[in-house]
Amino acid sequence: MSPLVVRTVADLRAVVAGWKAAGERVGVVPTMGALHEGHLSLVQAAKRGADRVIVTIFVNPKQFNNPADLEKYPRTEETDAALLAPFGVDLIFAPMPDEVYPQGFASTVSVAGISDALCGAHRPGHFDGVATVVTKLFLQTLADSAYFGEKDWQQLQVVRRLVADLNVPVTVVGCPTVREADGLALSSRNQRLTGEERALAPALPRAMRDAAARICAGQTASVALAAARTAILSAGFREVEYLELRGAQDLVMMDHADRPAHIFAAAWLGDVRLIDNMDVRPA
Repeated sequence: MSPLVVRTVADLRAVVAGWKAAGERVGVVPTMGALHEGHLSLVQAAKRGADRVIVTIFVNPKQFNNPADLEKYPRTEETDAALLAPFGVDLIFAPMPDEVYPQGFASTVSVAGISDALCGAHRPGHFDGVATVVTKLFLQTLADSAYFGEKDWQQLQVVRRLVADLNVPVTVVGCPTVREADGLALSSRNQRLTGEERALAPALPRAMRDAAARICAGQTASVALAAARTAILSAGFREVEYLELRGAQDLVMMDHADRPAHIFAAAWLGDVRLIDNMDVRPA
């Protein structure tokens, strides 16, 4: 059975009010659509942790610093709804932009510090857009729990920070990155890779895994990541935007794995920007 699709906050709230009156816990999976197995793993986690599950599908214009990127982002709502049908999702919230940002909208949620580096440094305004829309979605859905993939690790930390700082009554659940058999992290942007680019793309996680092993064996991050950068570019990527070792929670730059850390990467393959991160734990 296909999930109920609603497009206004009023209709959403009316449905959720009934669930809440019955004492049911509500879980939300925020997405921008173009769903894949990674998103479906979040839905499965939500089904385990909540009585009712909402999937939001909204391509958020405020988190795109490049208008061309926003225009190219895949929009596949009908296919997404069909993918969700077997999972028992209760509701899809798919608002139009003017429902989320009506005329006169003038507020921004900004999370300082943790959003400044990595994607925050290379995509000005991106995390303000993420933090603003996520805060709105939490308040619109009145969810008890929210599910995010760990592939977007920086985003996950931004969301956790805003929830803690603003006392938002929602439990944020991070779910493991889902990868293809060749190691490439699932992403809606992978749909835009040509066949040749898709064949080259696993060089990114492969180089990151090798660097993680070297760092865990005692090599400095600066040396290990320089070798990884060379390997990524040699494989056919046109640019490595960043490739860094940072603390898992505070995202502070590190050169030795003396506490839990992640390698973070963003690299361009053709006109597609791929991001990934990998856990690095000290021996």
